[in-house]
Amino acid sequence: MSVEIRSISSFNQFLARSPVYYGWVVVAIVFVTMGIGVNARTAFSLLYPAIINEFQWDRATTAATFTVGFVFAGAISPLLGRLMDKFDSRYLISLSAVCVSLGMVLSTYAYAAWHIYLTLGLLVIGAGVMMTYVGHAMFLPTWFEKHRGLAVGLAFSGVGVGSIVLMPVIQGMILQEGWRYACWFIAIIILLIVLPLNLVFQRKSPAALGLLPDGASVSTDASQPVSSAYDTVVDENWAATDWSLRKAAKTAEFWWISLAASCALYVWYAVQVHQTKYLIEIGISEIEASFALGFVGFAGVAGQIYLGHLSDRIGREWVWTIAVAGFAACYGFLLLLESWQHSFLLYAMVVAQGGLGYAMAAVFGAMPADLFQGRKYGEIFGVFSMLSLIGGGIGPWLTGYLYDVTGSYQTGFLLAIGLSILSGIAVWLAAPRKKRLVAGQAEKRRLQLKK
Repeated sequence: MSVEIRSISSFNQFLARSPVYYGWVVVAIVFVTMGIGVNARTAFSLLYPAIINEFQWDRATTAATFTVGFVFAGAISPLLGRLMDKFDSRYLISLSAVCVSLGMVLSTYAYAAWHIYLTLGLLVIGAGVMMTYVGHAMFLPTWFEKHRGLAVGLAFSGVGVGSIVLMPVIQGMILQEGWRYACWFIAIIILLIVLPLNLVFQRKSPAALGLLPDGASVSTDASQPVSSAYDTVVDENWAATDWSLRKAAKTAEFWWISLAASCALYVWYAVQVHQTKYLIEIGISEIEASFALGFVGFAGVAGQIYLGHLSDRIGREWVWTIAVAGFAACYGFLLLLESWQHSFLLYAMVVAQGGLGYAMAAVFGAMPADLFQGRKYGEIFGVFSMLSLIGGGIGPWLTGYLYDVTGSYQTGFLLAIGLSILSGIAVWLAAPRKKRLVAGQAEKRRLQLKK
């Protein structure tokens, strides 16, 4: 055991001496992990029509797979948050990768709805949460303060790059070989790439390497926060609080930001699951529909990087508002496509959903960290994630149910537009800017005070 501890310590020292600030290495690892891991879950949108066609289940029954997975992910998120406070993220992410691969393989033997719920639902969508925005947002923001939005945006943009590469490949496999073949393919690339990359190189905090956020070196207590070049604090009492879950849950800010996130994940995953089936039904080819899903993620690359960086300059609330407005516009374009199938509307939907809407991911993890950063942040973010994932789980199921009842997606899409608006209102009521300023706002305040 002592030999193992010494070898791990030596390896950490080697990483810390790297000429590249290791926080950006962590960003690169998250980029690759999410490019594969998140799209493994998103691929359910492509598997969805094939599963319906084979088993002849109704849409609500099949889409409930996503709901089962999200409910499970939400239920375990508080536990994962506690574990993240105690253990290294690489172990949790590696376990998540194994679960997703196992779920993909076992799903190929399914012949009843509960089999799909157990495999693609619990194991892939549920246990796969550590490879997604939620899992990485539990620790990635701690590596940065000044460039938090940019770093998270860069890391999460891996989803877009992965989608444009993987989605057409997966769709081609489904059409030529069947959905089971595609599941085996996804399982193999996770085991070959995601698992070893995280198990060997991932670290959950700069303190593990004797560093401080944004690459500062430290020779004393690595748990002490780095001193900023300018003060970001607005509410001194708030910033001085040693936040715990109990304390956070007593604030209105916690519940407003949770409502904003829950509504946002509802609209995000409702369209993600039903988009491909909807586009095929209104006359768009299966390949073009799969490319649309892939290009949504690809458009999200630019949106997440640019708007994530912008959130460091103008504030998280503004970027969140832009993102939910993008989702509202996306649903509007989808409704118009039903009666006017013009390529312009399809591309506009892609840009609105990916280029604007997906930027939400860059601030999803940054905003709670701005409000409740501290020793117990993992526990707080775990419960925040649970509440958020409730919305993400309800969205696909309720949208499918409304289709089964009305025979149209119109009611479900209009409801999603309304929830997008509610999410935008809630984030302004949470008001992270009233507690801590982002780097750009703090610098602007410092320059004003100098005058």
